[in-house]
Amino acid sequence: MNLKSLALAPLAGAALLALAGTAIAQEPAWVAGAREVAVALPPKLVATLADEIAKSGADGAIGVCRDKAPALAKAASESSGWQIRRVSLKNRNPKAVPDAWERTALEEFDRRVAAGESGAGLEKAEIVQVDGKPWYRYVKALPTQPLCLSCHGEASSLSPAVQTRIKALYPDDHAVGYRQGEIRGAVTLKKPV
Repeated sequence: MNLKSLALAPLAGAALLALAGTAIAQEPAWVAGAREVAVALPPKLVATLADEIAKSGADGAIGVCRDKAPALAKAASESSGWQIRRVSLKNRNPKAVPDAWERTALEEFDRRVAAGESGAGLEKAEIVQVDGKPWYRYVKALPTQPLCLSCHGEASSLSPAVQTRIKALYPDDHAVGYRQGEIRGAVTLKKPV
């Protein structure tokens, strides 16, 4: 190797790194669009929950997750063209059971959080075959926030009013025992390619 080659080697390495960074940073437009839709939903739900908790307590806010969250998802579905719902490995609502693809993503999110990664940025995007046709699939983790714990925390820490309301609305509830930061569930989006 001559002196000129040695002088150019760092520049070549930097150029390769820049190209690699560009390739990694580029993602399909559909992924960015799905992410934009998915990140818009949780803040609306949290704000609505906080308002209702302030008005009527945690037991009164259970209806927000039961009624208003699906309405928010439906409105977002209609305006975006995505089929949107919330799912959980420990579901409260029987409609929130994940399909196989969503379950795999949620299990991966749980492993990553258990290994010390923050759940806030966890997501998965993939084109999958459904009945022989390609579908866009996107899922974004919903980490447990302090606000969630009054209804999703340790069963022994839930108020009697919350426990009574949950039993009345969700007799087969599995959505307790969470700690802050654990993956409570996910927002999931899909549509045909």
